[in-house]
Amino acid sequence: MSLTLDREYEAPLAAAEACVTPDLRELAGRDDFALTLALRHAGPRRVRIRYEWQGPQDAPLLLVAGGISAHRHFAACARYAEPGWWPRQAGAGLALDTQRFRLLAIDWLGADGTLDAPIDSADQADAIAAVLDRIGVRRAAAFVGCSYGAQVGLQFAARHGHRLGELVAISGGAEAHPYASAWRALQRRVLALGRSESGSREALSLARQLALLSYRTPEEFAERFDAPVELVDGHARCAAEDWLEARGNHYVACTTPTAFARLSESIDLHRLDPREVKVPTVVVAVEEDRLVPRADLVALAEALPCARRLHLLRSRFGHDAFLTEHEAIAQILRGALVECRP
Repeated sequence: MSLTLDREYEAPLAAAEACVTPDLRELAGRDDFALTLALRHAGPRRVRIRYEWQGPQDAPLLLVAGGISAHRHFAACARYAEPGWWPRQAGAGLALDTQRFRLLAIDWLGADGTLDAPIDSADQADAIAAVLDRIGVRRAAAFVGCSYGAQVGLQFAARHGHRLGELVAISGGAEAHPYASAWRALQRRVLALGRSESGSREALSLARQLALLSYRTPEEFAERFDAPVELVDGHARCAAEDWLEARGNHYVACTTPTAFARLSESIDLHRLDPREVKVPTVVVAVEEDRLVPRADLVALAEALPCARRLHLLRSRFGHDAFLTEHEAIAQILRGALVECRP
């Protein structure tokens, strides 16, 4: 196992491109189905699993998963034009190439707010295995997981390792760090303050804003929001508040309080023995990540039986580096998947 140190990199901003070319226009699909799943903490529950795939059906299958706010639609394409959550990595000619691979992602169990029960990362892994059964795929070539998705990827490798060729785990470890769990506990307590419907939505916005502070770094805020505090209507207002409120309101528009609370809990319930992960694994850590510290991921890589490589990135975006450091992440993904096959 080797350790690569990559200097801080800021990719230029560019418009996201459609992820398929015209000749691949029909090579995308969505579906959903219901089944009874034995949840780790809540027992057998009837759940509905929603998934989406893009790319040639006979290509090696890649499982793609992001944070708790990610979903099945990872990138826009000709058939589904709405924006995806990872458009700079997934698409024709990109690191997760939909001309070379068939990409598959799910909506997290509980993301629609209808499953008001403890949810574990292991439950998400089992849901993904059920999707593979549904589409008739015996084995995925690789699982690329970021943040919560990395936790789920580790669980999938531990529980369904015979169905996986390799794992790329970005900013997600074998268990939640106590400091990060404390952050999330405060977010859930803020959410619990809202009793009426209007109050719960406002509380959800505040909880999301608190979460954003943990995803990013003081260095970024010093650079972006260094204007002096101003008095607005007789009250002090800092430069970051407009951005925080806008992001919080956007989150409220597409997430229920129940979904946020249960998926937040799921991160903290996550725990596994790295020795159970017996597939080749690439681990990616970010020096400035305050939620998943570098030391935890170094320890993970050292404990994995089949660790291939440990990458250490520097980024002022902290935990959100997998969404913002486009070229650095793309380089890691291309290297990890260069020999990927079914």
